[in-house]
Amino acid sequence: MTSAAPPRLAGSPATLVIDGRVDADRALLVPRGELVHGCADILAEVLAALPAGIGRVDLDMGDVAFMDTAGLQFLDLLGGFSHRQAVPVTATNWHGQPLRILELAGLDTTDPLRATAHRPDPERKPEPEQEQEPEQETEPPAAPSSPAPPAEQLHVLQEEVDQLRRAIASRPVIDQARGVLMALHACTSDEAWHILREASQLSNTKLRTVAAAVTAGAESDGPPPPPEVRAALRAALARFRR
Repeated sequence: MTSAAPPRLAGSPATLVIDGRVDADRALLVPRGELVHGCADILAEVLAALPAGIGRVDLDMGDVAFMDTAGLQFLDLLGGFSHRQAVPVTATNWHGQPLRILELAGLDTTDPLRATAHRPDPERKPEPEQEQEPEQETEPPAAPSSPAPPAEQLHVLQEEVDQLRRAIASRPVIDQARGVLMALHACTSDEAWHILREASQLSNTKLRTVAAAVTAGAESDGPPPPPEVRAALRAALARFRR
């Protein structure tokens, strides 16, 4: 029998929503949106609302479109939950820009929690067979951890994070443009995002520039978008209407 886990919890509607269900003793969580500031708080609420006795938690990350360094806090929280509750937790199906961040951070892109999925509880007493090996009693083995990224990777990651910060700073004008397209063409927020992104690619113009042109053109006395942007928007809208 399938029952609903926390139905839908969100901090900012446009940032992150976590859908989920509980089937027997397994919880399947599906984050949708962006792993940015506040995402760990949203996840903490969802995990706290899971029923007692849950035996496994799996996250499908396929609908996460954007991630900055706050996403690493999101993963740390998942790992801590797994260790405290002694239940396996997975986070799979990464793609796009979040996958790139995992690569730069030196994490397992198939499942970044894999390295810590079976980490022993430090408060748990050793099994009898472990006590038969005196040489292991003098110093407990250190808990495994993800390897630190090389210096070059850290430099690249910092550059990537700087780009992400600039992208976040440009979100207001992009959100405005999405609202314009939603009103003019009766599309959803996600569809408006894809139209903007495709127009950016077709016109070889920065997404922020396309968004600013759309927003300015919607004003009563605003200038129309440049010809190449107008052509790209027409092509993107034509594909949307198919």
